[in-house]
Amino acid sequence: MKELLELYQEMGISPAVYAYGERALESLKDRFAAIDQVAEYNQAKVLRAMQKNKVSAACFVPTSGYGYDDFGRDTLERVYADVFHTESALVRPQITCGTHALTVALSANLLPGDELLSPVGMPYDTLQEVIGIRKSPCSLAEYGVSYRQVDLLSDGTFDYEGIRKAINSKTKLITIQRSKGYATRPTFSVTQIGELIAFCKGLKPDVLVMVDNCYGEFVETIEPSDVGADMTVGSLIKNPGGGLAPIGGYICGTRECVERCAYRLSAPGLGKEVGANLGLMTSLYQGFFLAPTVTAGAEKGAIFAANLYEPLGFRCVPNAAESRHDIIQAVELGSEAGMIAFCKGIQAAAPVDSFATPYPGDMPGYEDKVIMAAGAFVQGSSIELSADGPIRPPYAVYFQGGLTWYNAKLGILMSLQKMVDAGLVKL
Repeated sequence: MKELLELYQEMGISPAVYAYGERALESLKDRFAAIDQVAEYNQAKVLRAMQKNKVSAACFVPTSGYGYDDFGRDTLERVYADVFHTESALVRPQITCGTHALTVALSANLLPGDELLSPVGMPYDTLQEVIGIRKSPCSLAEYGVSYRQVDLLSDGTFDYEGIRKAINSKTKLITIQRSKGYATRPTFSVTQIGELIAFCKGLKPDVLVMVDNCYGEFVETIEPSDVGADMTVGSLIKNPGGGLAPIGGYICGTRECVERCAYRLSAPGLGKEVGANLGLMTSLYQGFFLAPTVTAGAEKGAIFAANLYEPLGFRCVPNAAESRHDIIQAVELGSEAGMIAFCKGIQAAAPVDSFATPYPGDMPGYEDKVIMAAGAFVQGSSIELSADGPIRPPYAVYFQGGLTWYNAKLGILMSLQKMVDAGLVKL
């Protein structure tokens, strides 16, 4: 379309970059159609849960203070439990982020003398201080919870023999991180997670399993809770918030585990009975309703990114042809300059703060300097167009989000344009 090309040129996209992107898109029609089918199924699943639980305008009424008898909050939690096929759910704006949700789940279900096991290698950076891998006040280690991990094999698969040796009488809880975090390893499919859970529970039937589901919700038609996870945990400013949730997190799982999480989040004896919705219910419901479609657009953006950058010689994880199990696309750019140029492009394509220039800086919870590009309506919302990464080899940037596929597309084109402008890429 001539008018679109002219508008993109006004925004800084050259005809050469635009044409390169259009050539890549020609081969992606079938993959995008398959993503749309998954989104349609998940949309129906969410809609059915809302109808079953008789969501009404009364669910959107604000509550304050203690939040006793909060009809909208309690109904939303039943909707989440139905979508994730669990006995119970805790969905609260009082949970500030994904790391907070994971912390609540871990600290509620681990006692002094228990051992936490990660059979998928080192957890994401911010969880390392929660566990006590990196020393921090109030870590699990300070409260007498020990930690053990089994690294993945060189091909990114599970070391089943190592896991067999690691599980012992003290192993109380196993944590599985679905997405890659700041690592260039594969994201695990729900089927793979189910196989790992079955193996661990075969060795110790009473062991609890928690899955960090961040960035993975609605990418497949099933979730970790469908394959044996006792707790499935995530953030509302990622996939399930649909870009509308301004804050919050969720924990879906067994009744006992979720009840303990509620006691840890509020106070023993109070649990789920307290916690006002503060007028956020409309955003949380509507965001969850939109989440399957928003997630589909973000997944298309990730695939588009790999199909633009891989032919130019950059290693992409997942690669351009692999199946997808989350919305994150890692691109190894090989230098700090490449990361900065890429992130400048993402920022320039954002609807908010497009005029800002991202540079590496110190961030709480990270050892290395981190660069973050995110012109978002909600601060830190990584279901919105964003890219970030720690400044360390292999200098990988992690791209995700885009509330619409078209914004994700523009972001990737703009990132490539900035790489071209900096002399880091030749088309």
